[in-house]
Amino acid sequence: MLTLFIADYFGGMSLDTKVEELKAILQPILEQHDFFLVDLEFVHEHGDWYLRVYADKKGGISIDDCAVISEEYGEKLDELDPIEPAYYLEVSSPGAERPLKNDESLTNYVDDYVHVSLYQKVNGEKAFEGTLTEVTDTEITLIVKVKNLKKQVEISRKNIAKIRLAIEF
Repeated sequence: MLTLFIADYFGGMSLDTKVEELKAILQPILEQHDFFLVDLEFVHEHGDWYLRVYADKKGGISIDDCAVISEEYGEKLDELDPIEPAYYLEVSSPGAERPLKNDESLTNYVDDYVHVSLYQKVNGEKAFEGTLTEVTDTEITLIVKVKNLKKQVEISRKNIAKIRLAIEF
């Protein structure tokens, strides 16, 4: 039922296709300010539509940065009018322990502390926390602490269920 509802609003276009269009409109605005997109979602909740933008920059994004994105993206969306239903635009930081969902996110956080959950065990473990030191097309490399010793672990990207930033204690 929701699929038919979405197709009616987007002229037969899928929600995924609409989200890609909305990302393409946003990308030049982000690049102009040295921000990058973490995630964009267009969702229907409790009878209302929400266009949520999660953006970041090296060193972290501020509330003023979010305001800049909201203002400039809102103006561009008003000009192009790519969304038929009324919606709320929300722009925010993805949070301190944000998920890393794409290549850009991974490479932007090399040298940061991350938590990695795996589909299959590596060295007897199904999760690791450590410093992300390298990202390739096929694997990532972490430096993890094992009983106060630092150890390098290579993990196939196909084996990663989830990866997110983590707070090191």
